[in-house]
Amino acid sequence: MSFYKEKFKNLVHYICEKADNPAVLGAIKLNKVLYYSDVIHYMIHGVSMTGETYIKRQFGPVPRHVVPIIEELIAEQKVRRGKQDYFGRMKTEFIAIEACNLSSFTPEEIALVDDAYEHVCLNHTATSVSEETHTVIWKLARMGEEIPYYTVFATDVSEVDEEDILWAEKFLQKVA
Repeated sequence: MSFYKEKFKNLVHYICEKADNPAVLGAIKLNKVLYYSDVIHYMIHGVSMTGETYIKRQFGPVPRHVVPIIEELIAEQKVRRGKQDYFGRMKTEFIAIEACNLSSFTPEEIALVDDAYEHVCLNHTATSVSEETHTVIWKLARMGEEIPYYTVFATDVSEVDEEDILWAEKFLQKVA
């Protein structure tokens, strides 16, 4: 899968722009909106929106390139980073200074990102959305390990039983 750096960069910028109240978008939530946008696009279309790689970190899957992309956006004066005391912890906030270029996105992709933003930023705390992304696959991965997109379909880890084997045999007969 190819990584579309400019599209990913525009996605980060768009999410920062969408957060007209910087208090709702910290680093954890930014990572989650990016993750959900890519993973849900993958579930619907079989490919991610940006081709970004997500790796296991303490608070869930994190985009591999998010830090250098944020640094580029700050250097280009498109986004500003702030720090705020949030119940005794320092929270990083992002504020868009300039309007984002959305030309690389379809209206469907923007709607998907908007839904992911609403789910993560308006319906969750950073802690609750982190817990939501601590799936069985995240738990099985080693810290820093890539979490492949196709693992989003794994919901449970259990022993294979006879029913599973019969299903697999029937499925293989159909496709053979």
